[in-house]
Amino acid sequence: MFIVFLLFSYWQERKYRDKPFYKLSDVGWRKFQPSPDAKLVHSIAFLGDVGYVQTDGSDPVLRMLQEWEQNAGAQGSVLFLGDNLYPVGLPAETHRHYAAAKERLDYLLSIVGPFSGRKIFLSGNHDWNKGRKRGLEYVLRQEQHVVETLQDEQSYLPRNGCPGPDAIQLADGLLLIIINTQWWVQRGEKPMGRQQGCPYDDIEDFFLRLNKLLRRNRHQRIVIAAHHPLYSNALHGGKFTMKQHIFPLTAAHKRIYIPLPIFGSLYPFYRKLFGAYEDMSHRTYRKMRKRLLRIFHQYSNIVYVAGHDHNLQHFEVRQNHYIVSGSGSKTSFVKKGGKATFSLEHRGFFVLNYYSNGELWVEALTVNEDDTSSILGAVVFRKELHPVLQPVEQV
Repeated sequence: MFIVFLLFSYWQERKYRDKPFYKLSDVGWRKFQPSPDAKLVHSIAFLGDVGYVQTDGSDPVLRMLQEWEQNAGAQGSVLFLGDNLYPVGLPAETHRHYAAAKERLDYLLSIVGPFSGRKIFLSGNHDWNKGRKRGLEYVLRQEQHVVETLQDEQSYLPRNGCPGPDAIQLADGLLLIIINTQWWVQRGEKPMGRQQGCPYDDIEDFFLRLNKLLRRNRHQRIVIAAHHPLYSNALHGGKFTMKQHIFPLTAAHKRIYIPLPIFGSLYPFYRKLFGAYEDMSHRTYRKMRKRLLRIFHQYSNIVYVAGHDHNLQHFEVRQNHYIVSGSGSKTSFVKKGGKATFSLEHRGFFVLNYYSNGELWVEALTVNEDDTSSILGAVVFRKELHPVLQPVEQV
């Protein structure tokens, strides 16, 4: 009977996995639009986990990005949220993955190179040699290639593999802060101190600087970009499909459909309770998340955007907003409901639009992968992100 229940649940997941989930209060999102008299001041596109995009010109996400770039122009910013190159970032030239990795990176750079707005790359666990030893060497190699190709010192942030935070004023009233969350969960060498290009010698200074930055800018909208999410209804947040309980060997290879409905649950339970290095349940990730949220919960003007999980998600917690935009090149299961306002397993990316009247709107754009001849970029979710701004702090 238990096995029948698991199989029925698996069938239900497959039936509805491509359907968007909306919180009840956001079901009617299509009726809401920015104020008609508001002028678009700045637009930000967030592409996470693009490490497997096609390089022959047919990739629908990159085609959609190019369409967005044409519309945004100089008033736009493109952020790649890490895991820019699968499986291990940019290895040495003698490595077997080097040629394919460099080809993909060069193609990404050719897509954003002509764009007149800002283009910024962040690093993720795969860019750091999948979080293993010598990861710093890999990410510095990628950073150097991006900066030299784009001829822009701010095109790869934070620099030198440091934790950050790096702040960029995108427009009057809109501040971007970039942090390197991989630094906390990275195994092996990770930089610290002025000798390695980082502006402080103790990681506690990072949290002090971040809090000071947020406090001084509580009068404006703050967008924080990183690789690791702080809320997620997907794999790294400890959520698993019935498929992973019934067919656990598909984690090793997607075609190994050998049913192990009871023993198969051991692996998901382990990931949920203890976690791998890249899971929220792992002690290092958990500690980082706790410290960041303790700071963020003091404010109410923050939008935190990450990748890592290969889907699209939005959460609203304590008047701040948390977004997962990680389906740049592949997708994976995302659980519906919970604390999420919106979730969808589909390729695409989130866009934030900031207007002259102070309004900030988020849109989720998805591709039509079945018909590449049609217009790309369907809006599947839209929401105004209301802040509670505070007066300018007197220094």
